[in-house]
Amino acid sequence: AGGPAPLLALTVALRTLNCFLVRTSFVPDEYWQSLEVAHRMVFKYPWRNNYGYLTWEWANGLRGYSYPLIFASIYKALQLLAKDDVQLLIWVPRLAQAVLAAFADVKLYSLVRHLENAETAKCVYFCQLCSWFTWYSCTRTLTNTMETLLTIFALSYYPIKGSKMGSSCKYLALVALAIVIRPTAVIPWIPLVFSHFLQEERKAELILHNCIPVGLVTVGTSLIIDRVFFGEWVLVQLNFLKFNVLQNLGTFYGSHPWHWYFTQGLPVILGTHLPFFIHGCALAPKRCHIFLVAVIWTVLVYSMLSHKEFRFIYPVLPFCMVFCGYSLKNLKAWKKSAASFLLLSNLLPALYTGLIHQRGSLDVMSHIQQLCSNSYQSQAFVFIMMPCHSTPFYSHVHCPLKMRFLQCPPDLMGNESYIDEADVFYSNPLGWLNKEFHNDTLLPSHLIFFSVLEQEISSFLALRDYEKTATVFHTHVPQGRVGSHIYVYRKKTEMKH
Repeated sequence: AGGPAPLLALTVALRTLNCFLVRTSFVPDEYWQSLEVAHRMVFKYPWRNNYGYLTWEWANGLRGYSYPLIFASIYKALQLLAKDDVQLLIWVPRLAQAVLAAFADVKLYSLVRHLENAETAKCVYFCQLCSWFTWYSCTRTLTNTMETLLTIFALSYYPIKGSKMGSSCKYLALVALAIVIRPTAVIPWIPLVFSHFLQEERKAELILHNCIPVGLVTVGTSLIIDRVFFGEWVLVQLNFLKFNVLQNLGTFYGSHPWHWYFTQGLPVILGTHLPFFIHGCALAPKRCHIFLVAVIWTVLVYSMLSHKEFRFIYPVLPFCMVFCGYSLKNLKAWKKSAASFLLLSNLLPALYTGLIHQRGSLDVMSHIQQLCSNSYQSQAFVFIMMPCHSTPFYSHVHCPLKMRFLQCPPDLMGNESYIDEADVFYSNPLGWLNKEFHNDTLLPSHLIFFSVLEQEISSFLALRDYEKTATVFHTHVPQGRVGSHIYVYRKKTEMKH
């Protein structure tokens, strides 16, 4: 590719394709911390109080409105153009994320081209586009995705030794924005900012003219945005830190051994890039060592927190790609074979995770959407009996349908005997249903649940006259409460006009 313009056009096309080839769900946060919040911000009418649901993090001021505001702006624009069709509400935010991802890919290319040469830059760009995990994550509306993209943008202005591209103000502003969106973004930047500070001659100027003004502007803006939407002053970043680090309540969502990121996390998200990454670390010039320090430091810090997820270390993946690129470039005679190997070995996991694994939770939403158009929308009542937040909610339905799901806020009161609704339900599904719906007039018109539950509640379904109307594939690897399929049951007698 000649320059950034043709390269950008190609990358935008690729990431757009990427966006439409990802039709699976990854984690609940990609809807519940972004689209659901945005949908409620824009479409919550005074007379529709139940139109939208905010998770416990929002009730406790752990999340800020800065990130959902991006999608709320998209929704508002669609609403004003009278184009707020449910399909557009689902795809436009993801397309916006895909275009940003394309810009970040090109920024990474330009950065390496400036640092090294066009050949190395092409290799890094190729590794970045090949990465199955980037393909899987970069078009999702996750704060982790935005944190990763902003980290790449910030990196392109970071003053690396021997680089003339550095701009303290620009890179610090982008880092600050990333921290506002997801406070953990501070982690990979600690060694980078510290290293910059050490090599900076005008230290006082850096702090007084760059760090402090940038910090005040971004924190101030974030505070004002949250003041508008929370209706009171909330310092979200502080609450987030208090909850995740000091109280360590993240363990509510499961804990992993300390070495998990080294033995599983990083090897899985790197995939077949791993040998190239290790090889590249040995080859890379000294000025790139700070990137390696950032990777190791980030993985070490995250290893100390008990709750671990693949997506948490996603922001260090672009750093790793730089080293993979160095490796690929230095394979001289083997370069073509190595590139083919990378492409083919990443193609399968990218397509499988993007198109097949865990697709049911999105596919089942189209069955719920159909209830909107029918004349019995006012009578319909959908009950999603699945592990907490298994599916998106109103952002993927977009009509004031009566819906309910099993709730699972963690105990913030320190109550020893606390059990959330979902756990109570799963400990005895049949007993719970009979107790909850002892009065026939309260029965949901539609029940949605994983196949593993069917046997256990079959007598309730038969007695209350429910029939199966749809079977939706979800995953080849059912685990625990998550079944291979999702069933939609409808009450037979319900829908008489």
